[in-house]
Amino acid sequence: MKLLIIDDHTLFRSGLTSLLERYRIKVVAAGSGLEGIRVLQKAGFDTILLDLRMPEMSGLEVLQWIRKNHIGTPVIMLTTSSDEADLVESLRLGAQGYLLKDMDPDDLVMALRDVMSGETIVAPDLTKVLASAVQKGVSASPSVASHSVRSVLTAREQEVLCDITKGWSNKVIARNLGITDGTVKLHVKSILRKLKVHSRVQAAVIAVEEKLDETGVEN
Repeated sequence: MKLLIIDDHTLFRSGLTSLLERYRIKVVAAGSGLEGIRVLQKAGFDTILLDLRMPEMSGLEVLQWIRKNHIGTPVIMLTTSSDEADLVESLRLGAQGYLLKDMDPDDLVMALRDVMSGETIVAPDLTKVLASAVQKGVSASPSVASHSVRSVLTAREQEVLCDITKGWSNKVIARNLGITDGTVKLHVKSILRKLKVHSRVQAAVIAVEEKLDETGVEN
């Protein structure tokens, strides 16, 4: 995997580069939005980690430039901001991920791989923030639609979905429910198909909207 980090904090940028290289990820780092754009004009990458708050040119402005220039590289916002407006605007402008800087390194690497496989990833702590935005009528993703979870999902699928809203990986869900990883993957695929969404985040938003994570599973 070849990754571009665009972040103006030298210490964080250096530390993250060293960390990701331990996972055999090739990293190029840029210290500003303008430098990141210059790098992108010269080389291609599998994924971009983009800071939100930067002087001169913000992460959102860089994201706009990337999309206007038809660069299809997946972009993940990596930030300290849990603000609803930042989250919604990032997704609206085409970010494939929105993660917080205090996350576990293993989870970050897993998120990078999920985004490269086509998923949209949002930090588990922000799922309810995104659901709140959807309830207000703010469109963060056109494919997040309203569905009756309990009417279309089996009891087991509802259990899996409840665990997804907690931000759990397939391995953790499998351990919690006493089933195999493969079975969890099959349930997740079925959930996405039945709810007519394309990512775990979108399914989790629907579950939170319908308070499935609070009321539990219907038998």
